[in-house]
Amino acid sequence: MIRLQLFGTSGCHLCELAEQIINESLPNNTAVIIELIDIAEQEQFQERYALRIPVLFNAATKKDLGWPFDTLQVKQFISDRS
Repeated sequence: MIRLQLFGTSGCHLCELAEQIINESLPNNTAVIIELIDIAEQEQFQERYALRIPVLFNAATKKDLGWPFDTLQVKQFISDRS
């Protein structure tokens, strides 16, 4: 199972677009859980991601993928295990 976090804010049209791209990119044969995190509610994430949202983060690899991204980049990001 792959666990990802999507950092954004409510009312962010780019975050909504990113969520759509991510959902279209999910592999059919792999369980993926995506936790949506509103950075406006958490100060530590505001400092780190405020100018980059939406940002997709993989805690297992400690890597992130900042906007802009497309379906191919998301698929590669999800399949990257290193």
